Amino acid sequence: MKKLLLGLILFIGVQGTAQVVTSQSGDVLGVHNLGALSSPVSGPNTNACLYCHAPHSARSNGPLWTQQFSTQTYSLYTSDTIQNVPEQPELGRDSTLCLSCHDGTVAPGQTSPSGQIKLSGTMTSMVGTKLESSHPFSLRTPLQDAPNLVSSLAATQKTADPTDSVKLIDGTVECTSCHNAHIQRIDPVSAKFLARDNKNGALCLSCHETNARVVNNRSNTLAQWTASAHATSVAQVAPAAGLGGYTTMAEFACLSCHVTHNAGGAAGLLRNPSPAMVDVDTTSQSCFKCHDGSNSLVQPIPNVLAEFRKPGHPFATAGNAHTTTEPVVLNQNRHTTCADCHNAHSSKQTVTFNQAPDVRPSQNGAAGVGLDGNPLTTPATRQYETCLRCHGPSTGKQSLPIYGYLPARLVSGSDPTNLIPQFGTSAVSAHPVMRDRGGQAQPSLLASMWDLTGTVQKRAMGTRVFCTDCHNSDQSRESGGTAPNGPHGSNNPHILERRYVASQVAVGTFPTGGPGTLITNLNPMVAPFPQLDPTANGPYALCAKCHNLQNVMSNASFVQHRNHVERGISCSVCHSPHGVPAGSAGLTGWRLINFDANVVAPNKGALSYNNNTCVLRCHMADHEASGEVNPAY
Repeated sequence: MKKLLLGLILFIGVQGTAQVVTSQSGDVLGVHNLGALSSPVSGPNTNACLYCHAPHSARSNGPLWTQQFSTQTYSLYTSDTIQNVPEQPELGRDSTLCLSCHDGTVAPGQTSPSGQIKLSGTMTSMVGTKLESSHPFSLRTPLQDAPNLVSSLAATQKTADPTDSVKLIDGTVECTSCHNAHIQRIDPVSAKFLARDNKNGALCLSCHETNARVVNNRSNTLAQWTASAHATSVAQVAPAAGLGGYTTMAEFACLSCHVTHNAGGAAGLLRNPSPAMVDVDTTSQSCFKCHDGSNSLVQPIPNVLAEFRKPGHPFATAGNAHTTTEPVVLNQNRHTTCADCHNAHSSKQTVTFNQAPDVRPSQNGAAGVGLDGNPLTTPATRQYETCLRCHGPSTGKQSLPIYGYLPARLVSGSDPTNLIPQFGTSAVSAHPVMRDRGGQAQPSLLASMWDLTGTVQKRAMGTRVFCTDCHNSDQSRESGGTAPNGPHGSNNPHILERRYVASQVAVGTFPTGGPGTLITNLNPMVAPFPQLDPTANGPYALCAKCHNLQNVMSNASFVQHRNHVERGISCSVCHSPHGVPAGSAGLTGWRLINFDANVVAPNKGALSYNNNTCVLRCHMADHEASGEVNPAY
């Protein structure tokens, strides 16, 4: 019987040369044998071939085809990066043979010349007529080259499959490029009539290139795939994930995030959850199949979605969705998708935490913006470069109340939300994020950062710090917590890793409220100053991560530090946590001095700082140029 079947396959010629698979057992046709009672759909005719083929009186187009064709007009796949455009499949071509059953519009067994063969059971494998969520096929020829395609596809119409099982059909992709309709278990794990074993993405990589290529000034986004976490992870995928029969993330490879038919995220064939998350953009939803703390993996990974809910960075809205061709500088930055900071094809697992400013492995391959405000032509190599996609010269930035109180700095530049003037080389002083720490003595600086408990020293203090040393999960793994690292979200204002209480005054006008009046949200302190405990719960815990607050209270760097802190005046009144841009006649800007104009007011029209002397009104006290401090009336 097997010899007869193989002979028929050779005669019909749909697949070219038949493939003999020695590991097969039983009926190689599998569920396509509609004459077998083991198939979900079966009929009375025990000759399996006759449900699709007729040796006589077959239809005029197709390989002795007997099944009625569908005449549907299909909606086709499209995306903003598509290079090869699909067209309506031509009747009689390989893909229409499959669609005659699998688009769901024609009943299986509607044959010629036998008419309708009565079948029982239900078909469960349908691609439907909305093909925009299926891998594109019936492409316009000749095929156009693209950076993520192997060069031989367009040049010689050859795939990179060494077994020559994955192939172009008449110069284009058809269903039979990836599927062998006559043998169900060529891939013994994924019994989907695949043309070859797809373990570790082998079938996908027959056409898609993982080496660096540049075509039409576009680089290959898959260039670092083979070393990425998704390609190498041995994390076990649980059956609850519904991905299929492979075992590890590396074995599922492309299928971890993408699905070839009926994808929830159509444009990228993304494996989005069903039902879709209504408040998460379509690009990020596929990430949360695993990164939501669910049981998709046998050993669940940290719950990133929970961090976004804290609140965190806002997801993209329907009118400002992520696209793969959008500019690197992200204008209208209420637009945070996983893909803005991570490249799923390049990202690596962060096993150890490297020193600043180098990009963390999890952000490997992500786009970035340089200190000149221009997009990088290569992936970011420094962490802050990814942050500058939104927090640099982009337009339309907003300061949302959900992130808490925002001081109004006296010196802020033309765009207070552009962090380059605050951190860059032109800044008068700055935390060393975008440039090395200066030579000015910092008596309070610790040798190493404290963990969240304030009892264990973590990463040694270097010449730089990360954005994520301040903006991070309130339970960040790097600082000894259990949550994922990074500024996904935090229970502290402004997505800060630890508490940082900014002084505020009552609303109104002097003397009952407004700048210069009493600070209302912090109380005076007395020794032994428990508020200076370097744990994550103190009002100055963020500063205490890197600075010895007891040293600050000793007035080692400024003679009035203790007096101010005892009165309940926060660091935020005088110091900008980012840096001081150039351009003020009244402030020297040394040591991050840049007053909060919501809290301090001019004193007799003057407001300035020159080394250790302030002229201003604050906390109902007038600071004079002579150094005297008098009650404000």
